[in-house]
Amino acid sequence: MVDYHAANQSYQYGPSSAGNGAGGGGGMGDYMAQEDDWDRDLLLDPAWEKQQRKTFTAWCNSHLRKAGTQIENIDEDFRDGLKLMLLLEVISGERLPKPERGKMRVHKINNVNKALDFIASKGVKLVSIGAEEIVDGNAKMTLGMIWTIILRFAIQDISVEETSAKEGLLLWCQRKTAPYKNVNVQNFHISWKDGLAFNALIHRHRPELIEYDKLRKDDPVTNLNNAFEVAEKYLDIPKMLDAEDIVNTARPDEKAIMTYVSSFYHAFSGAQKAETAANRICKVLAVNQENEHLMEDYERLASDLLEWIRRTIPWLEDRVPQRTIQEMQQKLEDFRDYRRVHKPPKVQEKCQLEINFNTLQTKLRLSNRPAFMPSEGRMVSDINNGWQHLEQAEKGYEEWLLNEIRRLERLDHLAEKFRQKASIHEAWTDGKEAMLKHRDYETATLSDIKALIRKHEAFESDLAAHQDRVEQIAAIAQELNELDYYDSHNVNTRCQKICDQWDTLGNLTHSRREALEKTEKQLETIDQLHLEYAKRAAPFNNWMESAMEDLQDMFIVHTIEEIEGLISAHDQFKSTLPDADREREAILAIHKEAQRIAESNHIKLSGSNPYTTVTPQIINSKWEKVQQLVPKRDHALMEEQSKQQSNEHLRRQFASQANVVGPWIQTKMEEIGRISIEMNGTLEDQLNHLKQYERSIVDYKPNLDLLEQQHQLIQEALIFDNKHTNYTMEHIRVGWEQLLTTIARTINEIENQILTRDAKGISQEQMQEFRASFNHFDKKQTGSMDSDDFRALLISTGYSLGDAEFNRIMSVVDPNHSGLVTFQAFIDFMSRETTDTDTADQVIASFKVLAGDKNFITAEELRRELPPDQAEYCIARMAPYQGSDAVPGALDYKSFSTALYGESDL
Repeated sequence: MVDYHAANQSYQYGPSSAGNGAGGGGGMGDYMAQEDDWDRDLLLDPAWEKQQRKTFTAWCNSHLRKAGTQIENIDEDFRDGLKLMLLLEVISGERLPKPERGKMRVHKINNVNKALDFIASKGVKLVSIGAEEIVDGNAKMTLGMIWTIILRFAIQDISVEETSAKEGLLLWCQRKTAPYKNVNVQNFHISWKDGLAFNALIHRHRPELIEYDKLRKDDPVTNLNNAFEVAEKYLDIPKMLDAEDIVNTARPDEKAIMTYVSSFYHAFSGAQKAETAANRICKVLAVNQENEHLMEDYERLASDLLEWIRRTIPWLEDRVPQRTIQEMQQKLEDFRDYRRVHKPPKVQEKCQLEINFNTLQTKLRLSNRPAFMPSEGRMVSDINNGWQHLEQAEKGYEEWLLNEIRRLERLDHLAEKFRQKASIHEAWTDGKEAMLKHRDYETATLSDIKALIRKHEAFESDLAAHQDRVEQIAAIAQELNELDYYDSHNVNTRCQKICDQWDTLGNLTHSRREALEKTEKQLETIDQLHLEYAKRAAPFNNWMESAMEDLQDMFIVHTIEEIEGLISAHDQFKSTLPDADREREAILAIHKEAQRIAESNHIKLSGSNPYTTVTPQIINSKWEKVQQLVPKRDHALMEEQSKQQSNEHLRRQFASQANVVGPWIQTKMEEIGRISIEMNGTLEDQLNHLKQYERSIVDYKPNLDLLEQQHQLIQEALIFDNKHTNYTMEHIRVGWEQLLTTIARTINEIENQILTRDAKGISQEQMQEFRASFNHFDKKQTGSMDSDDFRALLISTGYSLGDAEFNRIMSVVDPNHSGLVTFQAFIDFMSRETTDTDTADQVIASFKVLAGDKNFITAEELRRELPPDQAEYCIARMAPYQGSDAVPGALDYKSFSTALYGESDL
């Protein structure tokens, strides 16, 4: 710079300092031609000259103060050329030639010529302005020279809507003040006299500084002073005009007004750039914040769903059997609650999670962001795998529950049968061991001995008849053990006791027979009638006991055919009762005949048949018991027949509804598949059609609820099969869930296509053309195609593909390398090929504007230029700047901007 401080000693010339002026060469353009005819007589007008002196002096000082100096008298202070050269260096940012030493007139003229030569080098024509006039202090020439400098360096570069310089500045003022009442800027003189235009400019850019509604048009001095003071205090624009001079002049000086207004333009143009840059950053950050919120919601929902699956699967895989039917039925009821209450919301959550994931990926693609990769173990595929595992466990669990209930029913039936047979056998064996051990034959008479022998033969016959019951008891105990009956220990203990006792009875029977046979030689008389009675009474008595046991036996049936079989067998049993009654009468006749012969022959009988304990009273009593049990058995069979008929009605009722609902669901699934491929009309029409279709599906839900109610009745009736339909409630539920999921996914695909179309500016005709082209090459009509069909599709749309280019495109549309390309992936690719989005370089450029061209930015600058939440978002994520020009608190906005677009990590 020129060392103006050495003006009274010698001239020194220091190093140049770069400034913010509008340096550079180039012609002045047409706008300077009108200034060539400078009407210097106007400067003789004292009012205009006064305004120009004050304005031009203030303008020069606004730049000279950057070099630490100023001027007092514009005529005198530029005469030696030193401050003139310094002014040009400051406003241009360029170095001027070294000034000459000395105080002589020739030195001053040479310095002024150097300044005028520099001005001329910028394409400015200096008409009638010479160095001698400036050195001589010619006010007209000096003011003309300063005006030329102002035009070149303050007004020439102003450009608004393809207009520049004076016209550009005037258009800028008109645009900025258009919304304000009582302001009509048409020129740079009388349009500014009332001061409202100055206040409107400030209020448009800094509304907090001016209370515009309180200004009055009839008080111009107050308006002007208010604008001048605010501009000087808050905008760093020096006061270049006097309110009284403007108000008291019929036509204020145009050049003074233009000079002052140009200071407003330069003050506010930087703020406008910063606002534009801040808006771009806010837009990018808002998109990024929204995507992060969606990612966090996905992670949370996925984590909750996977945790529920993780907790539920062990419960479904628990196969520990319960001891009673009631406990197993409670587990079945818990499982029904799970199917009706707990699982349906989770099905909805899973579907919504997939929809949210697809929407998020679409938004990321549209905003040129990298695809979202969920945390490890929380991918959609992980959720699907977990869900499949859950449904597998669920299916096996229900089957296990039903099998366990059947097993426990079988166990209860066998246990009761075991107890009945064991009780009958124990009742029969009561006293038998003592009887076999009795040595009565040692003191008996011959007739008594013969009777004892016959009695023992009858006992052996009875013992043989009971052998089958003992074997049945052992077989039932063995089956209970095989079915893992919970009270097997007591069953085995009781069975072992019966078997041990049976072996003992067999040994005792054999021993007693040997003893009787030993003495049989001494026995001669036997009562044949009693013997015949005993032989016939014993098997008849055993038959009656078996009949009573059969009539009281429990039965379990599951079909109408099974109960009809039992009824048929019971009818067959009843048909044998007349023959049995005749046998009873014959046995009783034998007893009566023995009594008659004894009485007729005066034979004294002991009062009982020595060969058997089965008396006529016992036979009659048991016969009456059989007669009583037959109608009870009839009633029980009839009740069970009614129950099975009711069950058959439930089966047919459920089958009738299931055979309607099942095919309906299958038909709807096929229709959705056709709709997703054909897709006629606009995307909005397709979306409305699908939503109407979805509502029609939801309206069908009462039919499914009715089927659930019928299924509940079947479950409560413990009906396990249904030959009238191939559809189970599980099939219906799965089909219904798949139907809801499919229509929701199809709607989501259309919504994503609308989002892609609107974000990328794709027309409806383009979208239909894309769909028609895709459907043409989708030969299998599956909504996706292999790489060969996709290559043919691209060629049909005008692509000239080599292998390398095609592989690149496949990596974009099929990032998972599945070998298939969906319509959504095709739309995303075509939209990227035809539209543009924000880039990392654009964001970096915006941050650089906010930072004032620095390679770093500070937290204070971010808080000043950005909304609070987005400023704090940037501060929290920006790394410290590590460059050599770093200052304390400097932040690296370049790496942050790159990370926003996935080129590095935040």
